[in-house]
Amino acid sequence: MYRPRVIPVLLLDNDKLVKTVKFSNPKYIGDPINAVRIFNDLKSDELVLLDISASRQNRSINLELVKEIGEEANMPFSVGGGIKSVDMAQKLLSYGAERVIIGTEAVANPDFVKKLCDSFGSSTVSVCIDYKKDLLGRPQLYSPHKKAVVNDPLKMALLMEEVGVGEIILQSFSKDGTMSGYDYDFLINTAKKLKIPVVALGGASKKEDLEKLYREGGLNGLAAGSLFIYKGQMKGVLINYPSSNNYSFCYERS
Repeated sequence: MYRPRVIPVLLLDNDKLVKTVKFSNPKYIGDPINAVRIFNDLKSDELVLLDISASRQNRSINLELVKEIGEEANMPFSVGGGIKSVDMAQKLLSYGAERVIIGTEAVANPDFVKKLCDSFGSSTVSVCIDYKKDLLGRPQLYSPHKKAVVNDPLKMALLMEEVGVGEIILQSFSKDGTMSGYDYDFLINTAKKLKIPVVALGGASKKEDLEKLYREGGLNGLAAGSLFIYKGQMKGVLINYPSSNNYSFCYERS
């Protein structure tokens, strides 16, 4: 049986679990270790943990927190946030992370990403590409911290594929935290132009959003934050993760 990976994304801000809307106003929602334990019980496919303030504060994601997560998690997990050296990546992988996720540094220094891929293998390196639409609806790379090598998110994804990255995460600034549905057209069109797996992130509000994106685009990874954190119209914090039996895309594929 084949089905895409369904991936909860946990945002960290100085080791606290938070949720944002359009990358702004982080709202405290709990303890990350407790969230990992709950996703263990719910048998999550995997987890992504991103420290959203690490690059801005010129630091990396907390190594001790990652080590604790590695000791607790029963599922594969990937981590990102302020990773700027091969040594830091090696430590994170040794503490149990399956992949390191590069964001800001990939935008400014693709050679660093190539060095990671050469050192640890493509399967251990993901790149998260944040993007937003301009007034004409054209996708533009979103990177407030450093000057981008390229400004087109599709060209950036193709460049990362060329240097050896094993997976691309496409995250929509405009959709983040809005629970208004994925940016279907861009995600599907971009995934069709890449040979490596693509993970969609930003906007999912219900399981039908994930099913639609997979049905129409065949993306390998379907990621979400709010969908697995909030419950109901009032957005009460209730960590959840539906059983695979609740998805219509669990079918045999040749």
